[in-house]
Amino acid sequence: MKTNETIGHFPIRLDNPRAWRTYLGGSQLDLLHGKPDGEDGHFPEEWIMSVVAARNAGREDIRDEGMSHIYGTEMTLKELLEKDPAAYLGADHAAKSGASLGVLVKLIDSAERLTLQVHPDRETAMKLFHSPYGKTECWHILGGHEVDGEKPCIYFGFREGITREYWKRLFDEQDIPGMLSAMQKFEVYPGDTILIESGMPHAIGAGCFLAEIQEPTDFTIRVERTTPSGFAVADFMCHQGLGFERMFDAFHYVSMSREEIRDKYFVRPKTIQQESSGSVATLIGYDTTPLFRLDEIRAASELTVANRQSFGGLYVLEGEGTLCANGRETALEKTAQYFIPAGTGDFQIRAASGRPLRILHFYGPEE
Repeated sequence: MKTNETIGHFPIRLDNPRAWRTYLGGSQLDLLHGKPDGEDGHFPEEWIMSVVAARNAGREDIRDEGMSHIYGTEMTLKELLEKDPAAYLGADHAAKSGASLGVLVKLIDSAERLTLQVHPDRETAMKLFHSPYGKTECWHILGGHEVDGEKPCIYFGFREGITREYWKRLFDEQDIPGMLSAMQKFEVYPGDTILIESGMPHAIGAGCFLAEIQEPTDFTIRVERTTPSGFAVADFMCHQGLGFERMFDAFHYVSMSREEIRDKYFVRPKTIQQESSGSVATLIGYDTTPLFRLDEIRAASELTVANRQSFGGLYVLEGEGTLCANGRETALEKTAQYFIPAGTGDFQIRAASGRPLRILHFYGPEE
């Protein structure tokens, strides 16, 4: 990054920021980072390639909570990109979106069910929040465990016949059993990938460990005034400043059967590269949504990854090795995050002997 020739042509390591949330979790994130004695608390999310600050009532003074920094420095990724958006993100993307990535990735560990919630679509986000981005997202289940005898699950989509008036009445009465019974519920398993379109009500169940890729906002409308563990949710954290009437504009009151939801939103992976040394599978691609793409790389020895001519990012879930690009190399280790500038091109993944690599590879919007 010291000369114009090297700017935008080699991966940049990032730190591992955690974000405060209303729900409890995080011990599985600690375990991933080699801390077996971690405890569940209010930092259940690790944000990846983030230029977005978390929106938390009472924590407004923490201006960069959840934002990525260049590894070992105080500089945020946002500050770096703003220095030369075209070099890091590509001329076409920079001309359209400036220094905005258009995407955010997270690891989420839920020790309890999240509050029932929704995120606005782009039209609603522009109308209510003056934001060009809504919050369509996708969950890829990495693991899970039973909590109080219940298997990992998600709540996703209304049951047939749920209206705005009925949903608001449940909220006014804080009838949580009624709210839960108004939702569709699905058990989930490692390898499942679910697209959560903005406007669709949802909640992650207890015991889920997952990767989330999403539009880069933190607009979350919550309809429960208290979390399952008894934490009081501030009014702002429910309506995000909209008020308790307008927040119901963010929901899509669409009737879909379980079969229709599963067929439309549970995404099947597609293997796009298969070699004796490893493979690449697209978990969710641009044929499903133009908003983002998520791949999984597995390498047992050396594997050349055909990289799109655009920016992206990496997160190492397992293994150890090196990444080589444009005549340079950098170490890969478990939980390492990297921003991949647009000029990087194809790169090589080399796994250390006996330490096969499993890596999430993610991209922003389709250009």
